Amino acid sequence: MLRLAIAVLLGGLAVAPRALAQTAPTESEDARYKLERVQEGFIRLDGRTGQVALCSARAAGWACEGIADNPAALASKISRLEGENAALKKQLSAHGIEPPAGSGPEAPRGQSGDHDLKLPSDAELDRMMAFMEKAWRQLVEMMMRVQRDVMKKS
Repeated sequence: MLRLAIAVLLGGLAVAPRALAQTAPTESEDARYKLERVQEGFIRLDGRTGQVALCSARAAGWACEGIADNPAALASKISRLEGENAALKKQLSAHGIEPPAGSGPEAPRGQSGDHDLKLPSDAELDRMMAFMEKAWRQLVEMMMRVQRDVMKKS
């Protein structure tokens, strides 16, 4: 892995910022990616999203391509897990134990919680729009000043 990083740096290859983040993770991302060497390069597992990619050397540097999931296998696994879940709930009921709240396919109705959608008020939207308009105007004015400065120099 160290040789790979040195080769990329010394070879002058174009490396995407995301690839750099994989070789030098920050403290908050230290366990996000897991790399496993394979014959074609590396298999990368994203610990946050579960996405799997094959990373290999290309003419212009290293590139990672996502590995497609098998939808039929996923549907089969979901079906199996749903069956196991139902069997476990039956076992709990047989012993007189109520399943934990929210363990069903839907959250219990009538309870407020993290699922409530709180929309901003009209006043908050007006303030946000005024801020965005002001920021846009300042950006346009700055671009016009830069354009005038460039025209004066040429």
